[in-house]
Amino acid sequence: MSDLVKRYTSSVFFDKRLWQADITGSLAHADMLAVQGIISAIDHASIKDGMAQITAEIESGAFEWKLDLEDVHLNIEARLTQLVGDAGKRLHTGRSRNDQVATDVRLWLRGEIDLIGELLIELQTALVNIAEKNVEVILPGFTHLQVAQPVSFGHHMLAYVEMFARDAERMLDVRKRVNRLPLGAAALAGTSYPLDREHVARALGMVDEHGLPAVCQNSLDAVSDRDFAIEFTAAATLAMVHTSRLSEELILWMSQSFGFIDLADRFCTGSSIMPQKKNPDVPELARGKTGRVVGHLMGLVTLMKGQPLAYNKDNQEDKEPLFDTVDTLKDTLRIFAEMVGGINVKPEAMERAALKGYATATDLADYMVKKGLPFRDAHEAVAHAVKTAIGQGVDLSELPLATLQSFNPKIEKDVYEVLSLRGSLNARNTLGGTAPSQVRAQIARHRGRLQ
Repeated sequence: MSDLVKRYTSSVFFDKRLWQADITGSLAHADMLAVQGIISAIDHASIKDGMAQITAEIESGAFEWKLDLEDVHLNIEARLTQLVGDAGKRLHTGRSRNDQVATDVRLWLRGEIDLIGELLIELQTALVNIAEKNVEVILPGFTHLQVAQPVSFGHHMLAYVEMFARDAERMLDVRKRVNRLPLGAAALAGTSYPLDREHVARALGMVDEHGLPAVCQNSLDAVSDRDFAIEFTAAATLAMVHTSRLSEELILWMSQSFGFIDLADRFCTGSSIMPQKKNPDVPELARGKTGRVVGHLMGLVTLMKGQPLAYNKDNQEDKEPLFDTVDTLKDTLRIFAEMVGGINVKPEAMERAALKGYATATDLADYMVKKGLPFRDAHEAVAHAVKTAIGQGVDLSELPLATLQSFNPKIEKDVYEVLSLRGSLNARNTLGGTAPSQVRAQIARHRGRLQ
């Protein structure tokens, strides 16, 4: 093989991160081979000793990764054989690199999903913390990026808690399908050796919710399936989309046009020529990196769409997008948990913005409905009231009672409580609403869930 082809087909310099999973899977396989009498106890002991030395070499940086040996699996196997002789050669009995790599990727990804789950908890906790500090802060709620109705800033933050909670649920669900054992499927058709695949599954913790061994049931599917990688990347894409939506709001809120928040300096940069600038680089990068992860999802789907059964070399291309997706998501979640904790909220600016947009117009319509006016008629009457307020350059709450009564004679003095931002906020006192009492109830629910 030419040097060019070696470089083109080699994966060792990116798949070497699978080394721990490879050794873990190999030790479980060796243990099963010994139990089944396929290899001797002496060979089994030699394999364990050799793998312990290889582990120490990799951890210390002394292990020599060789391009000629193509991938992580052959590099470790070659070193094992060098250390323990024929026992190392017997390790591969009853398996192929096809089922070996599928097992390694699943073991590695399972561990990463567990780490991501912890990071999602940290981010949700940070969002709950800032929500609890700002339950009474009034933010203009937007639709179409137009001021719509006043909401609690805490309520707004809890919307993202819901998103990231769903992401955590998806990760747990994906984990069930990741945590299934392909090993023992061999190249594509199974093997003639008397393997106990369920023994290996139990040893590797690949069990279902009932504690029963979770083993891939079809050898062809076991070696060629990458649904689990695509499904994980889809779940990661949604999590990144949620960070991107939050990023967009932080960027808008931090701009001088809004001025609702400030981010800690350590998450921002200055301009090379404009000394007054404070740029929200972290949210902007997260927004950009979301496109990167979306691209990986599309790449993996495209990778699989035309493959006949069973294993094909195409599948070597699954690792780099999967690895980068994991790295990008973990880094983003980790930095967001810290950044959210450092958000400086500016309540006065938020309230001024809410007052500019006639955010209590719906409250006036609801008030008229409670006085007996059909909602559509109330809606039209309030539209005229808003037009009048705009013409006079005042808020609805600043219109004289006589003027308001010209739109509906049943309006009384108590309308001014309805037209206040605080009154509007408190009125939304239904499950899931923005009233402070409801927001505090949701915070308590999330705290209990996240503990």
